[in-house]
Amino acid sequence: LVGQIGGPSYTVAVNGDYAYIGMGLRLLVVRVDDPAHPTLEGSVLLPDAASGVAVAGNYAYVAARGAGLRVVNISNPAHPAEVSAYDTPGSAGGVAVIGDYAYVADGTEGLRIIDISNPTNPTEVGSYDTPGNVQSVAVVGTYAYLADGNSGLRIIDVSDPTGPTEVGSLDTPGFAADVAVAGNYAYVADNDALRIIDISTPGTPTEVGSYSATAYAVSVVGQYAYLAGGSVRIIDVSDPSSPSLAGSFS
Repeated sequence: LVGQIGGPSYTVAVNGDYAYIGMGLRLLVVRVDDPAHPTLEGSVLLPDAASGVAVAGNYAYVAARGAGLRVVNISNPAHPAEVSAYDTPGSAGGVAVIGDYAYVADGTEGLRIIDISNPTNPTEVGSYDTPGNVQSVAVVGTYAYLADGNSGLRIIDVSDPTGPTEVGSLDTPGFAADVAVAGNYAYVADNDALRIIDISTPGTPTEVGSYSATAYAVSVVGQYAYLAGGSVRIIDVSDPSSPSLAGSFS
């Protein structure tokens, strides 16, 4: 540990010199160019818990549970300000932003696709109702990868945002709480294990490896997967068929 600020947090996105942290009902803007001395620059109060955040340009897009998608202008880090919102029908738990669209993991109401080409007027253009409870979303190319709770990994073709369609799925053994995508693999935090799934053919995703550990959230950088689940485990995934523990801290 080289630095710390605040209390329990539920989501974080880093963009340049700033980290955008969901802490309860607030989105914090924290300067992190000196990792040993993170500095709170500003914050904004939201109507519900900030459980997911994505940053694009001058805006942070926050999944705020029962309050849906909130759009926050972050051009002035000292004074972030909410400029608009779209109240999704479910519980917004995660968000990914690609181009003009925000993809919201909306719990029992599936995937919601929001046009954010005008950030002050977000508008839903499409949706897909999965069989489970969408916890998290990652978007790469024309596919959205959904961690769908008890229904595992769902792969949705979003090449037409107004008509998303499922092209493949894999019902993992646990509860799919989070997903990250790197290269030809999806990494699923499946409650009691990390599942590594070959998605090179989106229509037939196949598990190629796993690592048993409490896994509620996952991030992948280079050859390492970082698993959060009480403690943080760093898993070497350079060989996806044989992931191994590289380190841990709590």
